[in-house]
Formats: sequence, structure tokens, C-alpha cells
Amino acid sequence: MDLKIVRDRLIGDGEQRAVSPVIGVILMVAITVILAAVIAAFVLDLGDSVGQEAQAGVTIDVDNTDGEERITVEVTSLGNADHVNLGGNAIDDFDSVDGDDVDGDEGLEVGDVHTIHDDSSSGLDGSGTITAIAVIEEDGTETQVASESYDFD
Repeated sequence: MDLKIVRDRLIGDGEQRAVSPVIGVILMVAITVILAAVIAAFVLDLGDSVGQEAQAGVTIDVDNTDGEERITVEVTSLGNADHVNLGGNAIDDFDSVDGDDVDGDEGLEVGDVHTIHDDSSSGLDGSGTITAIAVIEEDGTETQVASESYDFD
């Protein structure tokens, strides 16, 4: 039995080889460099320097069905936020939130339902927006999580 014939069939000639040895070495070096970069990123905690957005679940409902202008804000979840503040020109335009003076830095928590309404007998005419802003106190991150427009004419 001639082993040269078997060897030629296993190794193949120049046209039968799929990848040259030089390209194979280049691919191996590239894979090694990528793996080293990924491992170095985990070891050196390079991913922690990226800031996170504040997250919270807030529902805002604008209602003018019975002639009384009213905006209802409900906090359904806080996610990674510490509390939710209210913002927008609705805070300036309305007189009270559930009978209290309007202050945007309320610090709403989960389950809080606030109804913003106009206490004056003349009603509120105007338009604008109300926004809910989730706050992470540790690093001062503030992220708008909900916004609703109103138009009371």
C-alpha cells in the first residue's frame, strides 16, 4: 500500500485547501486580541463608568369632561428611581394639588395618586404640558419618564 496516495488525499494539493496557513494565523491572532480586550474590560470595571437613566412608571390622565379641569398623576412603579417630581407649566398654571399648594419637587412614591386641579371659580384657560421626572438622589440623575399635553379652553 502506497501511503503517498493516502497522504495526498488527506492533505490535498494547493487548489483543494480552503484556507492558507497565513490567513489562519491572522484569524487566531485577531480572536486572541478580542478576547484579551473583553477580559480586560471586565477586570478593570470599565463598564461601571457609564451612567444609568432613572426609570419609573407614571400614568398621567388629563380630564375636562364635567367642566372642571383636572390632571391625575399616578406613580405605578419606581424602577431604580428614588422618587418622582412633577414639572412643566401645569405646575405654574394650577392652584393646587389635592388641596395643597403646587410644588414640583413633591417626591412622589409608588401608589401616590395626585389630582392637579384649578380651585378658582372661573376655571383654567390655557394649554401646556405636565411632566413626570424620575430622580436618583445618589448621583442627581433626573430623567423625564412621562409627559402629557393639556388644552383647557
